[in-house]
This record gives sequence, structure tokens and C-alpha cells, in this order.
Amino acid sequence: MSRGGNLRNPCLTMHQPWASLLVYGIKRIEGRSWPAPLRGRLWIHAAGKVPDSATIKAMEDFYREIYAVNGITDLKFPEHYPVSRLLGCVEVVGCLKCEELVCWDEVPEGVRLEGQTDFCWLCEQPQRLLVPFEMRGFQGVYNLEKRIYEAAVRGLCPVECPLPVKFPLPDPSDPFSLRPGSLASYFSGSKGSENERSQSLNAAIAGARAAATQFSKKGQSKSAAKYETNPFLKDGRFQRGNRYKYVERKSLTGDEANIIENNRSPNGDFNEKSGAPSKIFAMAVKGLRQE
Repeated sequence: MSRGGNLRNPCLTMHQPWASLLVYGIKRIEGRSWPAPLRGRLWIHAAGKVPDSATIKAMEDFYREIYAVNGITDLKFPEHYPVSRLLGCVEVVGCLKCEELVCWDEVPEGVRLEGQTDFCWLCEQPQRLLVPFEMRGFQGVYNLEKRIYEAAVRGLCPVECPLPVKFPLPDPSDPFSLRPGSLASYFSGSKGSENERSQSLNAAIAGARAAATQFSKKGQSKSAAKYETNPFLKDGRFQRGNRYKYVERKSLTGDEANIIENNRSPNGDFNEKSGAPSKIFAMAVKGLRQE
């Protein structure tokens, strides 16, 4: 399958618990503020920050709720969330805008509920390493060192997903046919089912978003513009040797607007976030219970 640019063995560093949840097949959507630069195998590396118990609880509660929407109530989460380790890999089969994913009836509703960011990377076929490799990570998508790749590829084992998902390509002959804007024409005027969500699901979504705000740069204002590394030119081609930064401003609406501003989704973006997860999670749940 073709890839973008010179990414031979692409790897992405993510914070825990999002990294393990993706490799274990529980997480199907990797949310980013920039579109996926590749199709095919993407190695997943866990960053060095140890997740606190509130973050893990918020994310596990989130996935319990969205899987329950599809009738799955017995999720088996990882026993441990190791850090500074190469964990395994997934297959990136496409990338959509959030508004496309949340209205895509061909995938389970729980998957659509994972669409919380500007761009949603669609992931299938997770594989994990029996023995995670200790290594250093980097921001953005980067090439795995050859020696690490050669050792890692021999230690992969398949993962039994709680709800395996196959994302259909609009054009099976074109691996990049499932790209931002490719489904937009089918959903003109469509809206998500946010009004139909249960109180517990709303609480889980708010808690997961709050948990994702913990990775903040000291002194950064909550309302400040957020700069992120983007390895793309405007036409979506991979930009070799020169990554530029752009500004994104995002705020919540409805009930969540009273919880935190400029929040992020529960997708585990490697970029920095603001806020204290345990306090924000408690505020999210408390605010929704007072309705």
C-alpha cells in the first residue's frame, strides 16, 4: 500500500492510555488536528509521561459507554500502560473530517462517537508487541530506526478486537480514496445524534475530553492559540525536511462549554493540552448531573 513522502516505517508517539487503547484494538479512531500523511502500517510508541488514575478511569469509562451503544458490555482493558515503549502497530486505512465520520452510517455508532477532532485517522488490524521495546519518541510522524523495526516486526502478535471494524473505501483501487472531503457530499445537511445521547454517555464524553487536556505547557493560557506540528503542504502532500506550524482555535459548546474552554477530544493527541484531568473530570460529571 502506498505511503506519503519518505515514510518507510512510520511511527507516531502518543500519550498513555491512548497509545495502548489503540494497539489493543479498543480505540479505532486516532484524532489529530492534521490529516494522516500515510496509508498502511503505523507503529505506535508510548510517550514518557506516566498516566494518572483519573486519566485512565476517564478513558476507560468513555470506551465502556461507546461500546455499550453497540451492545458490548464486557471490555477487557490493558492491565498496564507502559511508557517510553514501542507498543505495536495499526493499519491506517483512511482519514476523514469529524463531520464526515459522525454521520457515516456504514460504521458502528460507537466508532462515530470517537469522532471528536478535526481529522480522524481510521485504524484497523491492531497488532501488539509481546515485549514492548524501550525507545525515545518524537513529535509528528517519523521513521522508525531500521534496527528497531527489524526487531519489532518479528515480535508482533495479532489482537482480538472487541468489535472489529472494516472501513469501506469509496474506490477500492485507490488506497487514498478515503480522505478528508471524500464523503462530504453524502452528508450535506446531516447532523449527529447528540440530542439522543444518554446522560451517562454525555458524562463519559465530557470526562474523556477533560482528561485529554492534561498535557499543558506551563504558563500557557487556556484561551491561547494552540500551535501544532503539521507535516503537510496545503494540497495534502508530505513536506520533506520542513515542517511548519499553524494555529487552531477550538472551543466547546452546550453543556461542555461550562466545563472547560479550548478542550481537546479523547483521542490522545501527542500535542500539549491544558488543565488538571482529575479536577476537570469531576467538574464534567458534576455539571452533567445537575441538569
